[in-house]
Amino acid sequence: MFDTILIANRGEIACRVMETAQAMGVRCVAVYSDADRHAKHVAMADVAVHIGGSAPAASYLRGDVIIQAALDTGAQAIHPGYGFLSENPDFVDAVEAAGLVFIGPSASAIRAMGLKDAAKALMVEAGVPVVPGYHGSDQSDDLLAAEAGKIGYPVLIKAVAGGGGKGMRMVEDAGAFQAALDSARSEARTAFGNADVLVEKFVAKPRHIEVQVFGDGTEALHLFERDCSLQRRHQKVIEEAPAPGMTQEMRAAMGAAAVRAAQAIGYAGAGTVEFIVDGSDGLSADGFFFMEMNTRLQVEHPVTEAITGVDLVEWQLRVAAGEALPCAQEDLSIDGHAFEARLYAEDVPAGFLPATGTLTHLSFAPGARADSGVRAGDTISPFYDPMIAKVIVHGPTRDVALAKLRAALADCQVGGTVTNLAFLGALAGHAGFGRGDVDTGLIARDIDALTAVPQVQARHVAVAGMAALGLRATGPETGFHLWRPLRRSVTLAQGDALHELQVRVAGPDRQVWTVGADEVVAERHSEDWVLDGMPAPDVAVTGGVVTVFAGYGMAFDVVDPLERATGTAGDGNLIEAPMPGLVRAVDARVGQKVSAGDRLAVLEAMKMEHALLAARDGIVAEVMAAEGDQVEAGAALVRLEADAAAEDAA
Repeated sequence: MFDTILIANRGEIACRVMETAQAMGVRCVAVYSDADRHAKHVAMADVAVHIGGSAPAASYLRGDVIIQAALDTGAQAIHPGYGFLSENPDFVDAVEAAGLVFIGPSASAIRAMGLKDAAKALMVEAGVPVVPGYHGSDQSDDLLAAEAGKIGYPVLIKAVAGGGGKGMRMVEDAGAFQAALDSARSEARTAFGNADVLVEKFVAKPRHIEVQVFGDGTEALHLFERDCSLQRRHQKVIEEAPAPGMTQEMRAAMGAAAVRAAQAIGYAGAGTVEFIVDGSDGLSADGFFFMEMNTRLQVEHPVTEAITGVDLVEWQLRVAAGEALPCAQEDLSIDGHAFEARLYAEDVPAGFLPATGTLTHLSFAPGARADSGVRAGDTISPFYDPMIAKVIVHGPTRDVALAKLRAALADCQVGGTVTNLAFLGALAGHAGFGRGDVDTGLIARDIDALTAVPQVQARHVAVAGMAALGLRATGPETGFHLWRPLRRSVTLAQGDALHELQVRVAGPDRQVWTVGADEVVAERHSEDWVLDGMPAPDVAVTGGVVTVFAGYGMAFDVVDPLERATGTAGDGNLIEAPMPGLVRAVDARVGQKVSAGDRLAVLEAMKMEHALLAARDGIVAEVMAAEGDQVEAGAALVRLEADAAAEDAA
């Protein structure tokens, strides 16, 4: 076994790898960027090495600097985690050339699965079923259109490189094919530097089911399947293992196909073979097709660990150190059911915009596994993925595990940033999901209901008012005057909504709150406050923000009456950055006429691009940012003014 390893990653996966490695007695070296100087993975490590600036290109993507850090600290091996350099075969070659061990597959295995078209041709040779389609090198428009006609509409155009839904278009008829092809190619060229595409049959009710495989370079086995069908824009949201509705016959067929795929490329380490499954008429042994192989550990690996009792990171270290596979296929079995929910800092009502902020409060439900790379006091940076944690639960049955997931999400407490907690809670409570009736289109079909803002009740506002005025004290200091009740008022803001509150403190253990037209009675029983007969939820107060941990978290700003009296409303013509980020493109030009919905600029933040659109018709009066600028949240980018000629004509 290795004495020292370097983890070439950050966040929750770096912490996850360290937990296992350090428990095995292996010394761990962390690397960190400027933004991560005080990060959790740095604090956990035995040794930490600074490798550059905050942007990934200046730090976590600098393979030469990372390899030198490993050599300087006496590491014998490098664990890549996932993302960044984990599937870069050139990095693997460089690691091995430096005399180090790469904890993962060979460079040749990564290259074999790096392009979807070549990988599918290889899978056909290995006897792995693939979706009917065209995966050839001839990329002429006429040929691709002809192949689409042979396959039969609807078809799916997909970029041969990359992932995440970029360069992917569904086409329902021949008349729409050319425009979709041009759009897919353009997006693929921008995202991956490769405009080549493949064309496949579109599966009507697709499910995304993947198989965890593990190899030692010669032999391979599988650790059963995960269902990752709950996706939004091709990004996984909640995963589970095993897949609901799976039959023993289909599980055996998928597992055998996945093992053939791994053995075909001499796979070593942990990997995932992803299949698209036709769920329109139940699951059958002939209804799954190879989609791609992820040649690394997956984000959702904990659900497999939960149902098998296997520590996949420990297996990675042992096999990379030269040991044989830890067990045989027949030694593995499924125990119960597991779910994983990805908790992100993102503004769901605003269209799932990634969010930043300092985590003023963070706690997870007891009994649930929470893989996290942040702590209370840490900052969600604009430079990286905004994941806060993965919440994982396990139970003897799917129903029990799902009930545990709902409870665990309800008990999560996050202060300091908006999150997708309410969205995850709505998904966990979705009736169709509860029945196991899942497919990749579920979220899109029910997006309005799933993103509905939780109802704010008068007692929640009253609790926030108590915290804002310091009236939740457990001692006698409640502002009560012996000679008369104390009356006070406070104004709270929640988004665009203002809440005017008045309170009459009738004694040290009783308060009567007026919240709009509602009256809420707060009474203290022993050390606990009860509002209208219900226990007061927990709160966290930081600066002028009160977070009430009800309805997955509600943040209220305490309004300063002086600022409110002197403040002025904006004219609504400023286009501002919704988050910190890089200005990727500026389309607006001074003097240009624009209509509502026209794209004015593109902001890149947290690995995603966000188009900033004109909210109204007008003329561009001022452009205050240029392509390549790094801007803060709220920075003014473009100012519009009314079109005087249009107003005169009206």
